[in-house]
Amino acid sequence: MGTNEDRTDDRAAAVLVRDAMDRATAELPATADLVGPARAQGLRRRARVRAAIGGAVLAVAGLGLAGAFVLPGGDDEGPTGSTGVIDVAAPPASSGPPPPVHLEPSPGESSMADLPPAERARLENFQNQAVGVLQQLLPPSVGTVQRIDLGVQHYQGTKDGKTFHIVFSVRPFEPGTAPQACREIKGTVCSKTTLPGGIEANAWTSPVNSDTVTESRVWFRYGASNVSLAVSPHDASNTSAPVTAQQLLDLAKSSAFLDLVKAADRNPVAEMQRTIVGG
Repeated sequence: MGTNEDRTDDRAAAVLVRDAMDRATAELPATADLVGPARAQGLRRRARVRAAIGGAVLAVAGLGLAGAFVLPGGDDEGPTGSTGVIDVAAPPASSGPPPPVHLEPSPGESSMADLPPAERARLENFQNQAVGVLQQLLPPSVGTVQRIDLGVQHYQGTKDGKTFHIVFSVRPFEPGTAPQACREIKGTVCSKTTLPGGIEANAWTSPVNSDTVTESRVWFRYGASNVSLAVSPHDASNTSAPVTAQQLLDLAKSSAFLDLVKAADRNPVAEMQRTIVGG
């Protein structure tokens, strides 16, 4: 616990910051005589100045909060706290994740909006962490990564007006089912590598829709889960997925990506995919 003197110093610092913000915004031209876009521009200028001054204070506070999102090294008890929220080490970012992309579900299809509030918040937290990891590890050619609010496994990358659908799935597998094998048929080209811990990962590029565009995918098993990351082509422009199988294998070796997988394996974000006989 701090002393009275410490608390007095804290209050004094807060007053100084508030005064500095008021002085800085007071020096800006008044916006009362502006209308339309000009008034909006003036308001944005004031907001930017306040954000710049207050940023230092928020950064200090952020240091205390950052630990809540870091997986403790060597902790065998798992990455979740008493609230059940998945905590994953995310790469540093200058701002929060971009807003989600909204997709309406098809008739008869459910979406994350149908989940109980606590479960929806848990899955959105996981998605936001995944966005940060994927943005850091996927090549720049994939563009800006966003989560899609239809389901926890759905994301997209946008670059130069082209959108590439990304599916990142960590799903418990049914006991007794065989691992997914990569077969080089119909133009599919396979690659493989060994991940930390001796885990074998397969990656491939496969033609889809036509022989001129391909998707890229990596697949492996971790713990009790099947893990898959796939990037689809942009059909409208006939553009293949802007990532190679080798790049996905390199991504899968990353500690940040494996931490994310480890968290979802210990506290699943998707239901087990069961085999349907005759399906």
